[in-house]
Amino acid sequence: MSADWSRLLRMAQEEVRGTVRRLPRRLRPHAERLPVVYEPRPNDAIQADGWEPDLLGLFVGKPFGEEDSGYADVPPQILLFLENLWDLAEGDEAVYRDEVRTTYLHELGHYLGLDEPDLEERGLD
Repeated sequence: MSADWSRLLRMAQEEVRGTVRRLPRRLRPHAERLPVVYEPRPNDAIQADGWEPDLLGLFVGKPFGEEDSGYADVPPQILLFLENLWDLAEGDEAVYRDEVRTTYLHELGHYLGLDEPDLEERGLD
């Protein structure tokens, strides 16, 4: 289900900015420092690392507070795969925005040290 890239990007950026503004004050600075990269779909390298082609988002880099985590020299960042999010939303703009928000918060949670059970408890699975 194809959509105009500039439209998907604009909606996603708006949703992420609004989500960051609504975060609790103590979390906002961490989110503001963490870059968000918007891609259509996971590239070949990400898929070669074992991630599925329909992946919605991914946090890469060192989580907050981990100095010696063994990660490669990749700066911490969130990747959002907009065409996959759009496909999941089946072309519904409201669902797309909700999925962008949920996926962003899920990946931000990984940056802040939450694991999958922690995220599930918060409804971010």
